[in-house]
Amino acid sequence: MDERDWLAERFEEHRPRLRAVAYRMLGSLSEAEDAVQETWLRLTGADAREVQDLGAWLTTVVARISLNVLRSRKTREIHVPEPIIDHADGMSPEHVALLANSVGLALLVVLETLSPPERIAFVLHDIFGVPFEEIATVIDRSPDAARQLASRARRRVQARNATPDADLEAQRSVVDAFLAAAHGGDFAALVAVLDPDVVLRRDAGAIPTGASTEVRGAEKVARRAQTFSRLGLSMHPVLINGAAGLVPMLNGKPFSVMAFTVKGGKIVEIDILADPERLRQLDLTILARFNR
Repeated sequence: MDERDWLAERFEEHRPRLRAVAYRMLGSLSEAEDAVQETWLRLTGADAREVQDLGAWLTTVVARISLNVLRSRKTREIHVPEPIIDHADGMSPEHVALLANSVGLALLVVLETLSPPERIAFVLHDIFGVPFEEIATVIDRSPDAARQLASRARRRVQARNATPDADLEAQRSVVDAFLAAAHGGDFAALVAVLDPDVVLRRDAGAIPTGASTEVRGAEKVARRAQTFSRLGLSMHPVLINGAAGLVPMLNGKPFSVMAFTVKGGKIVEIDILADPERLRQLDLTILARFNR
């Protein structure tokens, strides 16, 4: 085995972790894949014999690449991260590895509100256990500054309380009750299944103003759900980042992706990706069974 083949084998050993790191930093699996590929290219251009801890070196590189991507993004008022979609009856082994230690799409939504350095510091330290001394080299700050950034991000994450109920069957029961109430036009039943401070976000992309919206409060969200139920969509249960979700379809094509955060037996967040361009880029091969 020559040196490049040996290096490729070592890199593949670290690829799952690198994808997981980059996905949490970027909220986009496609961008995460690009970041991992760029990390490989940088590794082939470096002297690997001088790298003492390959895992730490690769994590640092993919973090720096992710930081540059975050800094280059245009700010959007409403942006739903790219969801990871699985069959309702279980996640694929690949997605289990990708989403290990994750708490669903809700956490990624919170991370979208952080500054790039805050996001990098929080993800690396709180989720992947990277020391602040190493984080400091990624964000060009002192270790104390990196610690402060992670602490500030942690407070914002905790304030949003984005951890859903752990019982998946209980989540699905609540989502099913929401769906039944919406289809039946039962306003009272809709309000009953929603947290009083529920928030609904709809990311429709760069299309006419007003298409992307954020609605807060049980009664307002219930009214929006009643309107949505009149569109003649067929609803298909899925797992979205390991939590209960739905893919509404119209004429056999995905209309949107709906992620639910259920806490205390109530729906506290509904995140809807309805951007046609981004929907086309998602891996929705699992939906093939719905068209049979």
